[in-house]
Amino acid sequence: MNKKTVTRARRDDTLSRERIIEAAIDLLDREGERGLTFQALSAQLATGPGAIYGHIANKADLLTAACDAIVARAVMAPLDGATPQAAIRAVALALFDAMDVHPWAGAALIQAGGKMPVVRILECIGRQISALDVPEPARWASACALVNYILGVSGQNAANAQLARSQGADRGKFLAAVANDWTQLDPALYPFTRSVAGQLREHDDREDFLAGVDLLLAGLVDQEVK
Repeated sequence: MNKKTVTRARRDDTLSRERIIEAAIDLLDREGERGLTFQALSAQLATGPGAIYGHIANKADLLTAACDAIVARAVMAPLDGATPQAAIRAVALALFDAMDVHPWAGAALIQAGGKMPVVRILECIGRQISALDVPEPARWASACALVNYILGVSGQNAANAQLARSQGADRGKFLAAVANDWTQLDPALYPFTRSVAGQLREHDDREDFLAGVDLLLAGLVDQEVK
């Protein structure tokens, strides 16, 4: 065995699924999903594609695993002593922030379908819904409503931010321009849209997101009382 082979073997020995996933997350954060290739990942890990395939079956498996690592960190945060409502708010906000930092994760969650990243979120939210004493027949629909809202809004917010960054857009200027357009709409046809134009200009995405979570939680509590 020559020196080159020994060096490669030693590198491969230190390779693990966890190390591959962390490298994939770093690559996804920098290059997006299009930049995640086994060739690029091999170069980053200083190994060959074959060594990676020993741990990860394909790109879809890798993307799901990277997404699952992000989700696991968000939903496993300590929530000792928190009420079910507070726990749901905390998890929802953690996922919102995680997708803001890792904008590719929103699309990855959609692609993951019923796989582990989604299962983690569903289990975490579902347990809190059960703790709220929501009637059992309504728990599935309640969990779906919350999970779909969290993933949908978080993913869209991350996509919007990513698009703005790629175009070098200034959020404040963009919102001001849209708000100005709304004020020019026909008041007879768009009375509501005109009335909230000022709020659009000043709104906070995070606060709006949590307000939506609170509205859903209020409905769940009301359902429990009935």
